[in-house]
Amino acid sequence: MPFVQTVRGQVDAGRLGAVDAHEHVFLSSPFLAGEHFDDPDRMRAELDLVARGGIDTVVDLTTVGLGRRPAALAEISERSGVHVVLATGYHRDAHYAADHWVHREDAGVLLDVVLTDLRTGIDDRDWRGPAPRPTAVRAGVVKVGASYQRMTAGERLRIEVGIEAARLTGVGLAAHCEIGTLAAEILDLAEAGGLTADRVALAHMDRNPDPELHGELAGRGAYLLYDTVGRVKYRPDSDLVALIERVLDGGHADRLLLGTDVGRRTMLRSYGGGPGMDVLGRDFLPRLRRRVGDEPVDRITRTNPARFLATKDAS
Repeated sequence: MPFVQTVRGQVDAGRLGAVDAHEHVFLSSPFLAGEHFDDPDRMRAELDLVARGGIDTVVDLTTVGLGRRPAALAEISERSGVHVVLATGYHRDAHYAADHWVHREDAGVLLDVVLTDLRTGIDDRDWRGPAPRPTAVRAGVVKVGASYQRMTAGERLRIEVGIEAARLTGVGLAAHCEIGTLAAEILDLAEAGGLTADRVALAHMDRNPDPELHGELAGRGAYLLYDTVGRVKYRPDSDLVALIERVLDGGHADRLLLGTDVGRRTMLRSYGGGPGMDVLGRDFLPRLRRRVGDEPVDRITRTNPARFLATKDAS
């Protein structure tokens, strides 16, 4: 059985259960001033709600330097019973201060940091500088990010580093596509770097709900990560249900993933906000099952993420 690297060690891919493919359990970013969340007790309570909603695994796509707490996360995962797959890699420019070291280090240093996270363990200081003091907690997926409608030189460098790390280690690559843009360009970079499209998940594509575009991307083999469930400031969930139906009708059930991407403390129930990290299992999946049936939902939440997250033989 292929395995998935979680914060508590390797897990058979078939034992992940229902997966929320985009979350953040700890997060601190200068781009989201005042919205950080880093309290282990509150986040344990949030994961307890997630578990009660029927989700067994969350994928924490927090990148290098944005508040990851690997040792605390492993303990929370153990106590809540929820598997957590933690990311490495680098986000878009906006999430790093102008003087952050990710802006000045070369590709070799940036790659070494990511490979250390994947092969040895994540620095519990979350890489305040590129000199490792790793824990035993290893990353299990790489994340990269680009800006809205453009890719800066630094973002392109860090995306290419993430692609190379994913290729060398066999893990999947999740790409932040700001408001659903630059997805095709990121896929082109992945393929040019030797990473096939079926190892790439394109995040936030539901922010750009274009069924024709999504069909083209899925036809290339990429996963479409619809990860703004419950975010009614963007659009009602009924629109997301309709989009999923269109993509299913187009024959791309094997290319869909779902998540909620809770990235602000005011979105967390444990901090008195909403809709909560549990909105996917609590509200959305029952609604989706009523519309499309059990088999497509199980494929989207179980089969597809297990396939994407499973570590492949590195090329």
